[in-house]
Amino acid sequence: MASERYNPRDAEPRWQKNWSEAKTFETDNSDTRDKYYVLEMFPYPSGRIHMGHVRNYAMGDVVARYKRARGYNVLHPMGWDAFGMPAENAAMQNKVHPKDWTYQNIATMRAQLKSMGLSLDWSREFATCDVDYYHRQQHLFLDMMEKGLVYRKQSKVNWDPVDQTVLANEQVIDGRGWRSGALVEQRELTQWFFKITDFAEDLLDALDTLDQWPEKVRLMQKNWIGRSEGLTIRWELSDASRAAADCSEIEVYTTRPDTLFGASFLAISADHPVAKALAAGNADVQEFCEECRRQGTSLAALETAEKKGFNTGLTVKHPLDPAWELPVFIANFVLMDYGTGAIFGCPSGDQRDLDFARKYDLPVVPVVMPEGGDAASFTVGTEAYDGDGVMINSRFLNGLSTDAAFQTVANMLTGQTLGNAPQAARKVNFRLRDWGISRQRYWGCPIPVIHCDDCGVVPVPKQDLPVKLPDDVTFDVPGNPLDRHPTWRNVACPCCGKDARRETDTMDTFVDSSWYFARFTAPWKNNPTDPKVADHWLPVDQYIGGIEHAILHLLYSRFFTRAMRETGHVGLKEPFKGLFTQGMVVHETYRLGEGQNGQWVAPAEIRIEEIDGARKAYMLSSGEEVAIGSIEKMSKSKKNVVDPDDIIASYGADTARFFVLSDSPPDRDVIWSEAGVEGAHRFVQRVWRLISEAAPELVKVEAVPAKEGPALAISQAAHKTLQAVQGDFDKLAFNKAVARIYELVNALANPLTQVAAGGQDATLVAAVRDAAQILTQIIAPMTPHLAEECWTVLGNAGMVAEAAWPVFDPALVADNEVLLPVQINGKKRAELTIARDADQNAIQQAVLQLEAVQAALAGNPPKKIIIVPQRIINIVV
Repeated sequence: MASERYNPRDAEPRWQKNWSEAKTFETDNSDTRDKYYVLEMFPYPSGRIHMGHVRNYAMGDVVARYKRARGYNVLHPMGWDAFGMPAENAAMQNKVHPKDWTYQNIATMRAQLKSMGLSLDWSREFATCDVDYYHRQQHLFLDMMEKGLVYRKQSKVNWDPVDQTVLANEQVIDGRGWRSGALVEQRELTQWFFKITDFAEDLLDALDTLDQWPEKVRLMQKNWIGRSEGLTIRWELSDASRAAADCSEIEVYTTRPDTLFGASFLAISADHPVAKALAAGNADVQEFCEECRRQGTSLAALETAEKKGFNTGLTVKHPLDPAWELPVFIANFVLMDYGTGAIFGCPSGDQRDLDFARKYDLPVVPVVMPEGGDAASFTVGTEAYDGDGVMINSRFLNGLSTDAAFQTVANMLTGQTLGNAPQAARKVNFRLRDWGISRQRYWGCPIPVIHCDDCGVVPVPKQDLPVKLPDDVTFDVPGNPLDRHPTWRNVACPCCGKDARRETDTMDTFVDSSWYFARFTAPWKNNPTDPKVADHWLPVDQYIGGIEHAILHLLYSRFFTRAMRETGHVGLKEPFKGLFTQGMVVHETYRLGEGQNGQWVAPAEIRIEEIDGARKAYMLSSGEEVAIGSIEKMSKSKKNVVDPDDIIASYGADTARFFVLSDSPPDRDVIWSEAGVEGAHRFVQRVWRLISEAAPELVKVEAVPAKEGPALAISQAAHKTLQAVQGDFDKLAFNKAVARIYELVNALANPLTQVAAGGQDATLVAAVRDAAQILTQIIAPMTPHLAEECWTVLGNAGMVAEAAWPVFDPALVADNEVLLPVQINGKKRAELTIARDADQNAIQQAVLQLEAVQAALAGNPPKKIIIVPQRIINIVV
């Protein structure tokens, strides 16, 4: 008798309620089992989850459910990265308080995530805008301040004129603010900094220990930290230049002292002391320096900006030949924060220097050519040669390798003096700069310091924490509302009691996400962590999130963990043991109208038909044809988004989960398609139909795998799939696991149908029940609601979410046959499949029956048969 169709609208809310009431996924810190901490990067509460969230959290949930079944005490928490500019923008646009906007969005997204059936410990939930959370963050700030890991200085910053706040270099993308898209400007402000550079060497070296991280992420971090070995060289100003420059030398850091004979100019930053001295008496210099300051400070801005220079009229003496003088330029691509704020330009070996030299008609002398090149004919045209090779046009360095030339020059310059000091010094430099955390906005964690005219900068006493954000703020004018709050800003100095002012900058939101994983281990504690508990759970065993966080979030979290170790809150350095970066969910784009000016159309607004093998799209409302465009990342601007709520309402959460896990390797993009979703839905329905129809017969027997006879193949298929899926889950190869599960369902379809019809041998039914239970348990991490329904209908007690992972029978997964290549006169002509333990005589008899062998023998006996056991058979005819 046919069973009812699987109804996710009934099953999914029911099982979610059962899990919640049983507190199935709440984690007990006192549990003595081995721990496993799985964490997906927590979301920003923008309003609604998207399909990228579905994929990310489905992956983490598979790991959590699988590890729980394998006997681990699993921690799988959820929270909200809730501070930031979008809430303030919403406040201005919609006349709503950022707190109200944020918590409303959290409520919506929490309900959406719960509808996915995620095995999360919601008892540990927090948002970074909770006073309880940022209270402890302020505690950490003060501890770091006591340890000298926080300081304040005036510096050049990236200023976003739309969001009216400072951006870190990493938040400037192609010269624009990462959220607003506005062209970034330079301003000089007094900022708070974390001393991440104190850990630069350790952050770099420790990357080699993170063997469960993607190599591409480790490489990105290595490049960002940017360790280099070079020389700091003092270039003496010519006698005629010293008075104007108000100094006698310019210091340059270089990693390529081997190319010194190719130097044609020096370039300094607009903020270099020499540039400032010249600007004080020259309006043209001052105007050029101001122009330089209007561009962003990020490396991306420097690379993309047009290279501009101002010839100062100053000259310096070449360190290897004092008679040779080079011009000094102020250049817009040199920053004070990098190196010494001055470079020497070797146009033949650096593309930026070459472009600059061509623009200002400066000499271009090739000094390095590739190994095996011809020095007489080697030239540099429009592209610089920046590789290693052999020195040319470099006097006493000619013929040396670049490495040998480096050492020769280094030894020479460190051994000679300029004035009373060595002319050069070996130095290790880092590209990494200290982390500026000051943001001129309201919706962020207040920096817990007070400014007193008499006492200076005074930390807020810990007993006075938290410094709470005031609720009564307005956003009717641009800028930071804290600056103009009538009472919050004014406070008594904790030291002298006189009138003082609170710090009105708030912390960069990347601070909030740099330690949340530690807070999850004991979020009820009064201190930021319970160090013993944190050390038990950390590092996170499996961290899952987007590759876009490879530098910012991951590097900052690694620094913060070290800072928390320094301040006694944790006892380890690395926060994440295993890292997985999932691909995006992408979708076709659709346009109504001509070409690039056509109006973007959402997938829900169209229907797709296949006509004569070609796919066509039409508007549902009007029937007009719609152009099918490229497959791109889902984005609101191009309307190629799919609302998870619509998918869950139509097909159920299990279908959505199964699809995003099945269609491609998890580290690659998955293409969303209606056909793919419908295929996943058909699979869910098929599994339910097969198991539920056979269940009345299956519940009559115990689950016992077959060891022989007709049912042996069923048990072998189930146990081999169990073994393989177990390995796939261990490697996060979800799509491979899905493919194997499809194969198992195909193999079980006929046996389950036969059992459902009744009258089958008890041994067969027992083997089919065993296989059905294995199928139910291996789909449980991916389609948990369906699995619970199947588990129940099979007559099992309790929930599959609480059941131990099944154990495969080694005898059933062993390969009892071997495939042997058959050579005839040394050339492979056939293959023989035979029992692994077959004796020599059986192998000989079997090989002689092969068509290829009989054709080669042509009725004659073989001259010799050579059998290498379980390896190869060679026949000599």
